[in-house]
Amino acid sequence: MSQRERTESTTVNSEPEPNGALVNPRAVCNVCKRLYRDPKILPCLHTFCSDCVGQLEPFSVSSRNHRNVPQDDRSEADRAAVTVTVLCPDCDSEVDIPPSGPAGLSTDHLALDEVFLETLVTHGPLGCDLCGEGDAESRCDVCSVNLCEFCCQAHRRQKRTASHSIQGLEELRSRGRLCRPVLCSLHPGQELRLFCQPCDLPVCRECAGTLHRDHRCCPAQDVLDRHGDRIRQLITVHLRPRLERLEGSLQKVEVSQEALQARVDATANEVRAFARSYACAVETHCLSLLRHLEELRVQRRNQLHLQRAQLQQALLDVRGSVEFAERLLSCGSDVEILSAKTVTLRRLTKPAGEVEGYPVVGVINSKTVDLCKCTIEGEGLQQGREGQQGCFTLVCRDSAGEQVARGGEHVVVSIVHKEKQNCTVDTAVLDNNDGSYRVSYTPEVPGPYSVWVCVKAQHVKGSPFVLNVKRKVRHHSGTFHCCSFCSSGGAKEARCGCPGTMPGGFKGCGHGHKGHPGKPHWSCCGSTVEQSECLPQSVLAAVSSRGHLRTVEL
Repeated sequence: MSQRERTESTTVNSEPEPNGALVNPRAVCNVCKRLYRDPKILPCLHTFCSDCVGQLEPFSVSSRNHRNVPQDDRSEADRAAVTVTVLCPDCDSEVDIPPSGPAGLSTDHLALDEVFLETLVTHGPLGCDLCGEGDAESRCDVCSVNLCEFCCQAHRRQKRTASHSIQGLEELRSRGRLCRPVLCSLHPGQELRLFCQPCDLPVCRECAGTLHRDHRCCPAQDVLDRHGDRIRQLITVHLRPRLERLEGSLQKVEVSQEALQARVDATANEVRAFARSYACAVETHCLSLLRHLEELRVQRRNQLHLQRAQLQQALLDVRGSVEFAERLLSCGSDVEILSAKTVTLRRLTKPAGEVEGYPVVGVINSKTVDLCKCTIEGEGLQQGREGQQGCFTLVCRDSAGEQVARGGEHVVVSIVHKEKQNCTVDTAVLDNNDGSYRVSYTPEVPGPYSVWVCVKAQHVKGSPFVLNVKRKVRHHSGTFHCCSFCSSGGAKEARCGCPGTMPGGFKGCGHGHKGHPGKPHWSCCGSTVEQSECLPQSVLAAVSSRGHLRTVEL
């Protein structure tokens, strides 16, 4: 194991403190919620552990074709050319993972610095990476190892490491920032100090002398200004103004949200105030109706009492006259009957059906229309057809459910389209003078309608009703045939509603040729169902061969 690998194993494998101590968020992976372990940078510039990136669920998988690759090596080449696309856990952006996997992503060395610094701050004394016995007191920036006092002195005495920069761990803790060299993964202990321009990759001296010996390699500090200036220019010219615009737009959205909430609160208060006022008005109206009802009750009760007294008096008069006449005829002599004849006949011939000029015999007609008992008959209330007359019958009934035997009620029927504004249907109401009313209408636009049926300016039970008007039946204008070639007798100009064609200049379909439905169909629209409606031109354009291919491509 190299020195760099030993250092990373001692620093990266550390986890946040379980006692709830504050941890630097720049040192923690947002997926596993632990300190970074081999942090990798995604193309969206978000950093996650290499294992966490490898465990992300693939969003899509794409591969390139290898036409010149032999058949034996094609499976191996296909595996190498497969590009896996995943969604970033932070921003949900689609990012591509190299064919070599998460190992092919760039390592976030700043995150490693944060992890090591967090380890220095939160953990206790570190062990020496060389001897493993004493407590580490210093750190070599070149070798990236922690050293005890004895190993530090030995490190300074060795000729190969005498010039290395060694800093105390306490100094690093107090400074709060860690600067350590980036070592080569191919040559342990070699720092990446050169930059290969053709490969656009930082390399060490041994890499420059072997793998990149034919490439132009310059010191990293010589090309840093050029690349750094380019990044600064992008930030200053493009990203900073865009960042300000985004912040301004976000602020406007937040202001709009606050204004929306304020408007919602104000409207809610208005609704509550209206509801309270409306409830108060309804209560006042209810009390008024109850007072009027009580006045009617007292008035009708007095009338009934007076009528009852009059009827009782008329009954006593008639009973007394009958008793007197029967006793006169049964007990009186001839002279006595003749003597009382005149006064008896005058009393018996007096109208017994009236009391002081008012009729007392008969029935008071109290039948009134009960809106809850009225019924509507006929299918024209639920279904209709565009351009065809529909009708239904309103039957007015009383509180007992019996049909009122008279007409003359004020019946109003309104039919309004539920989806289109200013779209109504004229209605005609015919009074049958027997308590029933025939309503007829002719809709011109298909769709759902609301049917309001009112008697005496009040809705009957169930009103408004829902009326569904269907469109006109589209009849086929062609013939139901097997193909254009057969039905036209081989005419080349014969066309068909299906997308089938025949070679040789024929514009219609033929058996077994391209586009033929494979079954009998209508020549006007291409429908394969004989008992069906003709398809409109909009549907034919949508399912045509070109439109279908275009839809599949989209």
